[in-house]
Amino acid sequence: MDKVSSPDPGELRGIYLFSVLDEEQLASVLNTTRVVRLAEGERLFDHGQPSQHYFFLRAGEIKLFRSARDGGEKVIEIVRSGETFAEAVMFMEEARPYPVSAQAIVASELLAFEQASLLGILEQSTPTCMRLMAGMSRRLRQQVDEIDRLTLHNATYRLAAYLLQQIPPGVLESPQLHLTTPKHVVASRLAIQPETFSRILARLAEKGCMEVHGQNIVLIDIEALRTIVSQ
Repeated sequence: MDKVSSPDPGELRGIYLFSVLDEEQLASVLNTTRVVRLAEGERLFDHGQPSQHYFFLRAGEIKLFRSARDGGEKVIEIVRSGETFAEAVMFMEEARPYPVSAQAIVASELLAFEQASLLGILEQSTPTCMRLMAGMSRRLRQQVDEIDRLTLHNATYRLAAYLLQQIPPGVLESPQLHLTTPKHVVASRLAIQPETFSRILARLAEKGCMEVHGQNIVLIDIEALRTIVSQ
């Protein structure tokens, strides 16, 4: 990790964890901020490793996963640019092991923050602690909604919902999506077997909902996908 001497305070102000901090508190966090650059496929940390940092992804994609005994893996989350992860670990028991492994899907750049710095701030300021808890509670609600989508709906629903989420803002007709995340990783994240994932894509293409060209997908009938999600 290379020390960041003067990260942009405005960048950190946009991160929910730090939006509640005053200038002195933010400066304390910035003093221990590090930049991490990962090559494609490089591990950031492993499941069970003692944790000291939480992270903000500046660019790239990171998968959070658990390995199975048979050598397979279950993708828990795909972290994208502008998102934080591993912050909840700092509130666990003393050892604070990472509950998942983290690996770069593509070349990535992250900011790493020391747990001790933020924990010290929270111990000294109850109002700051309460504001941060409110932000984390909102994120928890989003995670509960995601669990609902993954457990209470069928595979076609989950895939259709995922594709709709990938549409760039402001694009209304026939958006062209490029899946930077490998299909088998997306399938694991959506709790779909890879072969089932491919069959659903093919079936939706046959119905005229989309065209599939490798990692590139053109959504032809967005309303049909929305109908699937609304059922």
